[in-house]
Amino acid sequence: MPPSTPPKTNILRRFRRNRRGTAAVEFALVAPIFFGVLFAIIELALVFFASQILETVTQDTSRLIMTGQAQNSSFTQAQFKNAVCAKLTVMFDCVNGISIDVQSYTAFSSVNVADPIVSGNFVPPNNYTPGGPGDIVVVRLFYKWPLFVTGLGFNVANISGNKRLLTATAAFQNEPY
Repeated sequence: MPPSTPPKTNILRRFRRNRRGTAAVEFALVAPIFFGVLFAIIELALVFFASQILETVTQDTSRLIMTGQAQNSSFTQAQFKNAVCAKLTVMFDCVNGISIDVQSYTAFSSVNVADPIVSGNFVPPNNYTPGGPGDIVVVRLFYKWPLFVTGLGFNVANISGNKRLLTATAAFQNEPY
């Protein structure tokens, strides 16, 4: 006599009562969201960290102009960029990625800093006028930071190509030299 098969209702009832594997199913549902948020937090922290490094380098290298060292040494824009790149040794592709804008003014009221993002594209200003003693100078450094994870509904990209334009600015009056 063949073994009797349990009725289908009995099998469904046993399946419904069985709780083994629920943790694995719950983890499979929650894990993608958890890891997405975790990687987005890490990426955003890296953006803030890189932005702070860029700010620090801007302040440090701007002193070359403020104290007249760049003017007395007849620095070109390329030489000033080399001074910037000497301090940006970690996290940045300085040679190909950094854009520098140095403009001088006669008074703080005449400072005009234009937005370098036009229609979602970065249009790098190409100015290098460090000015003379007593001039007002604005030094800006730009870097297009690549983003990888933040497309999960909280996109911090502000230029095309899924990148964030990091900007660091120093405004000061040149010292007499």
